[in-house]
Amino acid sequence: MPELPEVETTRRGIAPYLEGQRVSRVIVRDRRLRWPIPEDLDVRLSGQRIESVTRRAKYLLLTAEAGTLISHLGMSGNLRLVPIDTPVAKHEHVDIELESGLALRYTDPRRFGAMLWSTEPLLHELLVKLGPEPLTELFDGDRLFTLSRGKSMAVKPFIMDNAVVVGVGNIYATEALFAAGIDPRREAGSISRARYLELSLQIKRILAHAIERGGTTLRDFVGGDGQPGYFQQELFVYGRGGEFCKTCGSTLREVKLGQRASVYCPKCQR
Repeated sequence: MPELPEVETTRRGIAPYLEGQRVSRVIVRDRRLRWPIPEDLDVRLSGQRIESVTRRAKYLLLTAEAGTLISHLGMSGNLRLVPIDTPVAKHEHVDIELESGLALRYTDPRRFGAMLWSTEPLLHELLVKLGPEPLTELFDGDRLFTLSRGKSMAVKPFIMDNAVVVGVGNIYATEALFAAGIDPRREAGSISRARYLELSLQIKRILAHAIERGGTTLRDFVGGDGQPGYFQQELFVYGRGGEFCKTCGSTLREVKLGQRASVYCPKCQR
């Protein structure tokens, strides 16, 4: 599933080709996403100039003169720019054609993503209750410490709660907890302020690094396969259950937390 760095990489890849461009038409081949694509999307967006391409959590916001297209990549979706006359393959559900001759093409084999329209996107029910962005000053260790008091839930699902902070998905929660030396099974309310300060710093560092790594292949979003470079990032623990710890050599263990697989080092994390 695309996480925040992958969505931010997508935003950076498509924004230069969309901002300032006018939409000539919208082709919807299949409206059956997680929520149905509005039937009047073509009417609302055609002829509109795209003013900005921003991100809130894992939602991409394409803001035009009359409103905003809210897009989510779901579990398997991607957005890439192709020439308008590029043949359509299976699972390519939407084309937003631009007067420049390019089309923003949305592909989603599982159809679990979203394309919705709003005139007040930050007040939309999907966005209004979201927590702060992790790479801003609104998120820090003090926030984690304050919100965690009295909570018996494990720390990993706690930091993955979008009301606490957005964008810390399974991969990056696993990696950040390892970097901070915190056992993902620990009760959120039992962790000290000092350790939360370290955890918040590691979350910021790892997310920023992942975004930077993805940014090395922005050219892939134009005429390519749309796959950024985040698959190549070095992972210390995620997906490595049963393998050796790169830091101490111990065998990494895997457990289920909040219905998600979580890998940790029994020696490095406490």
